[in-house]
Amino acid sequence: MRLLFATTLLALSSAASAAKQWGFADGSVTFAAKGGEPVTEKFTLKARAKNQVDLGHTSTLKLSLTAEEGGTAKRPHQAFLVLRETTSGLEAPFPLTIKESGKGSVKLTQKDLPVQLLNSAAPLEAKVVLGSFGASKAIVASVFDINVVRDPSSVNTYEAPLRYGKRPEIHHIFRGDPKNPPKIVSLAFAAAVLAAIPILFISWLVLGANLNHAGKALSAAPVSHAVFYGSIVAMEGVFFLYYSSWNLFQTLPAIAIVGVVAFLSGNSALGEVQQRRLAGER
Repeated sequence: MRLLFATTLLALSSAASAAKQWGFADGSVTFAAKGGEPVTEKFTLKARAKNQVDLGHTSTLKLSLTAEEGGTAKRPHQAFLVLRETTSGLEAPFPLTIKESGKGSVKLTQKDLPVQLLNSAAPLEAKVVLGSFGASKAIVASVFDINVVRDPSSVNTYEAPLRYGKRPEIHHIFRGDPKNPPKIVSLAFAAAVLAAIPILFISWLVLGANLNHAGKALSAAPVSHAVFYGSIVAMEGVFFLYYSSWNLFQTLPAIAIVGVVAFLSGNSALGEVQQRRLAGER
């Protein structure tokens, strides 16, 4: 019988401990304009204030209460007055100054409000948040509403901050491929190049170029001379293809290959010319 009674007491005490939570008593909010008569509204944990609280640009709002844990006045670890904009869900916390006796208070003016809440068109919901370490359950209680009465002579400007998120799809428009100049310009430059060829040959003859050595040069180093002059013609062909149809990525490898061939064959061909010059044939 004693064992059953002890078990019953233990179960009851466990249930009471599990049901223990934070609360408050003597909740009140006082507000008044500068130099005006203060108005006080009462509220409890289960009943909100009957009237809406007006917070003007010269008003001061003071919230007072006595925090309790399981019906006993006590100082909680966290105590806040939270103002919430019902439209956007934005919240701003304001800590209460709590004494060891559990009595706490907080004062607010319009200067303390964030600009987002200050420009709210709808009344702000005021909530009391109490909680601490231990097994006692914290509370979030809605106690009254605040109507922010702005000064009509002041203009509060607010620009919404840039918020990262999904943006509309971007369609890139790339610049078209470069086009050739007009044909008349190309023909003019081509005629200038062709007109320079006879001048080149005449200059060679005036400077003493000897075409009779062509056969001797080709017989001494036929591959070197043929490949060297062929690489020069090939390089001109690469430039023509780049002008007509090729792009830069097609032209650069071809220039590299033809350039290496021209360097190697030209080195051998010039060596043969130097030998004839040292022999006094030129």
